[in-house]
Amino acid sequence: MTAVRWVASGLAVVLVATVAVVGIEVSHFAQGLRERGVVINASEAPIPEIGAIEGGFNILVVGKDEYYDRDSVLNDVNILLHVSEDQTSAVAVSFPRDMVMPFPPCTDPKTGRTSSAARGLPVNNAYAYGGLGCVVDVLRGFTGLEIQYAGLIGFDGVASMADAVGGVPVCVASPIDDAFTGLHLDAGTHTLSGWEALMFLRTRHGVGDGSDLTRISSQQVYLSALVRKLTAEGTLTNVTTIVGLAQIASEKMELSAELTNPTTMVAMARALHNIPLERLTFVQYPGTTGGTGIYEGHVQPDAGRGQKLLDAIRNDQSVGVAQAGDGVGAQLDPNATETPVDPSASPGDEPTLSEQVVIDGIRGQSAADQTCSIGR
Repeated sequence: MTAVRWVASGLAVVLVATVAVVGIEVSHFAQGLRERGVVINASEAPIPEIGAIEGGFNILVVGKDEYYDRDSVLNDVNILLHVSEDQTSAVAVSFPRDMVMPFPPCTDPKTGRTSSAARGLPVNNAYAYGGLGCVVDVLRGFTGLEIQYAGLIGFDGVASMADAVGGVPVCVASPIDDAFTGLHLDAGTHTLSGWEALMFLRTRHGVGDGSDLTRISSQQVYLSALVRKLTAEGTLTNVTTIVGLAQIASEKMELSAELTNPTTMVAMARALHNIPLERLTFVQYPGTTGGTGIYEGHVQPDAGRGQKLLDAIRNDQSVGVAQAGDGVGAQLDPNATETPVDPSASPGDEPTLSEQVVIDGIRGQSAADQTCSIGR
């Protein structure tokens, strides 16, 4: 259930559609987004244009699980995407839903009640405490990074987005059989759309060791496959597809106030579209299980490796990984083909690329890495 370049070429592709398509009135579309815009930055001073933000920009992508049978809605997917200032690299950091973090006071936008600060709670409680704004505040405090933009999507939006792009081809190394989500896939490549794509992104019991940590690795298989499809098929020039994505954004996404400006949307889409696949990296914020106290039954942040990752982002460095996949929830596809080339790319215009920072013990892969999910 996520989005990075699927709320980055989901949000980005989705967003560029607002000014690029015939049949959608931009002013009407933007007005609908503004009416639901969420304030995440206290200052009234406008955020600089995308290319003028010193040190690059950060966008938080949140997925909520509103269809489970419980009173509260949780933010079970939390991905912080950093795009470098020179727009030559990006890193998408997934935070495990059970990772314990300090919570500031949060005000529930529906009830007006303000919660007390907490020394440590699983991050996926934040939406229930205070909506998208609280999720931003928790991760802003935990990482120490500025978060200029944020977007939130629910289960139905994810399913609709998978349909809108015509499905996503996903490699499965060994059968996935998950009675909890109802997902059953044989080994091989499957084009997933609609609710089946959602079930794949949600399955925990069916992949890896059954934990949320290996589920994240499996989700990165989907995300990287989606990015490659969008790049290879020139989605940004497909009017039918971007019309559908634009409608999903207007109906099923909740955006921060800064993202309701069509000009910002277009600038973000262009920035993301220019990044080479091998320079778009998906990583998991490092953590451990088996802790005690507030960490019992949850994920404890690995402060050492985590700080190195955050320092690299703060210093606007490109982040790489030592190997693609964690070998438990995801692995390299032994039948991988040559990485597709973006047909809209102009040869000879490649920017000078800086070396990537590789942090020992950080799980992940690049968008260029063709990987497979590992069934249990």
